[in-house]
Amino acid sequence: MVQADERRSADMRLIRGAHFRSSNARRGPQPPAAMLILATCLLAGISSANSSAARAQAASTPSPATPPSEDTIKQREQELEAVKEQQKNATELQAKLKADIAAIGQDRSKLNQQLIDGAARVRGIEAKIAEAEARLQPLDAREQQIRDSLESRRSEIVEVLAALQRVGRRAPPALLVRPEDALQSLRTAMLLGAVVPDMRARAEKLVADLGELVGLRKSIAAERDRMAADRDKLKDDQTRLASLVDERQRQQSNVEKDMAAEGARAIALSRQVDSLQGLIAKMEQDVKAAAKAAATASLQGAPALLNGKPNLTALKDPGRLSPAIAFASAKGLLALPVNGKKIRDFGGSDGVGGVEKGISLAARPGAQVTTPCDGWVVYAGPFRSYGQLLILNAGGGYHVLIAGMERISVNIGQFVLTGEPVATMGSTSRVASILAVNATQPVLYIEFRKDGTPIDPGPWWAANKGEKVRG
Repeated sequence: MVQADERRSADMRLIRGAHFRSSNARRGPQPPAAMLILATCLLAGISSANSSAARAQAASTPSPATPPSEDTIKQREQELEAVKEQQKNATELQAKLKADIAAIGQDRSKLNQQLIDGAARVRGIEAKIAEAEARLQPLDAREQQIRDSLESRRSEIVEVLAALQRVGRRAPPALLVRPEDALQSLRTAMLLGAVVPDMRARAEKLVADLGELVGLRKSIAAERDRMAADRDKLKDDQTRLASLVDERQRQQSNVEKDMAAEGARAIALSRQVDSLQGLIAKMEQDVKAAAKAAATASLQGAPALLNGKPNLTALKDPGRLSPAIAFASAKGLLALPVNGKKIRDFGGSDGVGGVEKGISLAARPGAQVTTPCDGWVVYAGPFRSYGQLLILNAGGGYHVLIAGMERISVNIGQFVLTGEPVATMGSTSRVASILAVNATQPVLYIEFRKDGTPIDPGPWWAANKGEKVRG
């Protein structure tokens, strides 16, 4: 503003000086009126321009910032403290994980047991979250139903409340004061006798609905709190499990130095075959690690039976290097590899004119995938329309195929135990045959084969949690 005023004063002096010189030149001709008008317009234009520039400069000059309120400062401090607490917890968790892994050292049995226990905890929490979501669905639906009912009866609620207020304000007539009030009392009684029962019924219905709504809100809030706590615990357990899986694979890599080359060769060979049977044969013949695993599976033979039944106590040994139970003897004992809902069954239509050779489970995004049985990994990687594919040689001519995961965490040639974490699901379906009908939810495909022929896996699955086997 000061610079604008100075420029305006300078312009005024300039024009006045010119006018003064012209007025002193008495001997010369007077300036024409047009020149005076032009000078006046020029002065007005300059003044207007300077004023505009001054306003623009004032507008562009930042105004002093409004100091934040005390509530805003407190909120930011609380957010900062929460972030610091999260960082502290994460640091403590990482330190504890490092200490646990260091304590395990090269003890394969301890590592395997912690892997199996960790995977079981993760799947247990996943199941609890799924159950909570299932309980919340009818609660949310009932809440919305009551809300819609109350909203549709808004006018009725207003009418009932208004009637109650009117009745409360109008005192009943005094019978003993004036005799003529007797007729009015009788009429009032007759009117109330006809109106009050209906009004009371409507009021009681509204009270009941509102009471149910309050109860539902409390139940929903409690369920959501429990689910939030489960999600926090799931995140911590997943972090711990991921560290244990990394340690397992690191130890495995130290044993098999050429593991990366073997995996690349297996994927290259998988592109040369068109069928799953061809893939299994190709892996167990041409890939050294897979061939070694298949040969070991053939040499181990079937585990001994205890009184004609599978010896389930053998599953408690996390250091075993061969199947604890013969696959043929494990009928009715195996757990599904992932928590989910069955959407396709063996022998049903595959949607494209064919017949399903396995089963399909709709799972949660990021769900943990575990092995249903002991076995050797003979293939782990992408294969045609199956997405990420894992093939286990379970011995006795049996193979277990699991497909549709986002990431596999085991390598070819590795021996894995029942219940051991081997993969994680993605956020969408990765199996081409399922993609068209279930594109928004991850789907796991499981197939059992005996001597290369698909068989019904139904008899192998446990009927309930108490019958499932795990390490």
